[in-house]
Amino acid sequence: MDRKQLINKSIDYIMQHLDEELSLDIISSKLYISKYYFSRIFKEETGESVYSFIKRCRIDQSAIDMKLNPTRAISDIGLDYGYSSSNYSSVFKNHFDISPTKFKKSIPTYSMPVPFTPELTINFKTAEEYATHIEVQEFDDFFVIYERFIGSYSDIEKHWYKFLDKYSSFTNEKTILLERFFNDPAITNSSQCICDICMTIDQNCDLDNVMKISGGKWIVYHFSGEIKNIFETLQGVFNIWLPKSGYIMGKRYGLNIYHHIDRDNHRVDMDLCIPI
Repeated sequence: MDRKQLINKSIDYIMQHLDEELSLDIISSKLYISKYYFSRIFKEETGESVYSFIKRCRIDQSAIDMKLNPTRAISDIGLDYGYSSSNYSSVFKNHFDISPTKFKKSIPTYSMPVPFTPELTINFKTAEEYATHIEVQEFDDFFVIYERFIGSYSDIEKHWYKFLDKYSSFTNEKTILLERFFNDPAITNSSQCICDICMTIDQNCDLDNVMKISGGKWIVYHFSGEIKNIFETLQGVFNIWLPKSGYIMGKRYGLNIYHHIDRDNHRVDMDLCIPI
């Protein structure tokens, strides 16, 4: 396993265990490498120390939890990530430049600006309107070729086209195109959002960049439209529909599954999938 694969694997582990004890010793032991070597290459590959990355991701995830659970006490959310009430408030404010109380009150319920295009404002539909496009599905595991990029989700389209051209010889009529995303771009700094661009592949593929994406139960929103409107739709589902739905988002990652991509018109038919 090369260093990039090691870092990707460590990030996967961190993101799936943010509400558990995490340390340099624990993560390096999972990778069976020296903690000193791991610490050095993590900083070189990501630009952050392991501790800083964990701290940032925990605060970001706690903000997502606050958005999805508007009736839950802020102090209880902080406790889930290992913070006392006063310490959580201080760390949250230092990170977002706003207190968790004010953040909670500012969570949009009607409209919001697009973080990577601030001059644009999106307007949400009602929970009932989102519900007409939603169903619950069970997915089997996916075995995929993947490439990870860290940066603004507004750049996903151009990364997709490079990926499709690079791996065109691996595609066939059964190939499924999907992406795995870990962050809410309305919360995480746009330059630090993580996305895996993937296509299904035979389990016996001998490429280095192959992984299994675990299946399970998912909320599936059927989307057909312009790529620029995906953010608006996902935020509506997260901000408006999900908190009222009675479902609890799973501690995994989101998936987008593509059925058709129209490069010329920048349109897609796809499923936006939230783990439950």
